[in-house]
Amino acid sequence: MEKPHVDFGLKLLGGDVMAIPGLYRCVQETIKGQIAALYHWPKTLDIPILDSSCGATKKPVGILHVKVIRALNLRKMDFLGKSDPYVKLSLSGERLHSRKTTIKMSNLNPEWNEQFKLIVKDPETQILQLHVYDWEKVKAHDKLGMQVVPLSSLVPHERKELTLDLLKSLNPNDSQNRRSRGKIVLELTFDPFKEDNDGISGPLYGSAKESFGQSVHRNLELNGGVLLVTIQSAEDVEGKRHNNPYGVIIFRGEQRKTKIIRKSRDPRWAEEFQFVLEEAPVSEKIPY
Repeated sequence: MEKPHVDFGLKLLGGDVMAIPGLYRCVQETIKGQIAALYHWPKTLDIPILDSSCGATKKPVGILHVKVIRALNLRKMDFLGKSDPYVKLSLSGERLHSRKTTIKMSNLNPEWNEQFKLIVKDPETQILQLHVYDWEKVKAHDKLGMQVVPLSSLVPHERKELTLDLLKSLNPNDSQNRRSRGKIVLELTFDPFKEDNDGISGPLYGSAKESFGQSVHRNLELNGGVLLVTIQSAEDVEGKRHNNPYGVIIFRGEQRKTKIIRKSRDPRWAEEFQFVLEEAPVSEKIPY
């Protein structure tokens, strides 16, 4: 690597200060010395192949089955004394988009009976987060209440039904938590993945000690598992009018979107999407 050449000029009140004898050479040597101090041997160029956060990603260890059954005695938020509730649920420590129930219009005691499958990576520390909102067509959606369930409180493979009081916040000193906000009823089951002798993990793999009947039953679902798709980045994105790119992937009719990166031709997302599968996608492709 050759030493860089630096040229410069300095004018004061229209006059060339560098015309003063000896000043140009003195300043130039000073700049060269400062720049040379920035170089260290050996000179290397590090090119990151993946985002630094990718290496810390934990692999899935199980599936949390969540059934949002109903809510009771929700607060009246609309002018006519009703609410249009829906539930958002997510796991802590994940950058994935929250899952949502349908909206129940004009109902303070809605019944959903909707089921969701969430991928668990650390059952000892992760928490199921539940937020109930009142849907609004124009303004921001009002928060009706919230609750959390530590996954560490669940027994593997054991179904657990919970009726939880909705809170304003998780702050125990919040005086607004004394006000009744209704209840939410849900059913939870945590199914850890099993690992066979070959180190293959999945919720549906059996062991060699199973009877023939058990093996047949499990083999019906042998190829189930989790598909993880990470959209890292794009380069030289071209747009007709604006460059606010986002990524879309479609798999088995499910469409997932990344966040929008404003005014960029080289967006970086590093977003992970998860699909719970009943059978392996041997001959399928993912459009994106």
